[in-house]
Amino acid sequence: MKAIFMLLGLVASLGGLVCWVILLIDAFKSAVWKGFVGLLCGLYLLYFAFTEFDHEKKWLIIGGCFGGAIIGSIFQMLAR
Repeated sequence: MKAIFMLLGLVASLGGLVCWVILLIDAFKSAVWKGFVGLLCGLYLLYFAFTEFDHEKKWLIIGGCFGGAIIGSIFQMLAR
């Protein structure tokens, strides 16, 4: 059972990482300083995602970024 939870946690975390990279790339395209601040400070990337991120699947990417990280952490904690 631990291996299944670990695998699910890994998949969810990887999905969150991919969505985070999409947000970060868009921040760098908008302005280089926004990308660096988003890289160093996750709260600014959250602000950027809600206010300036413009994508046809905006809410899916935002949900995947933060939801994937949270769900991945929960599954990895259950694997212990």
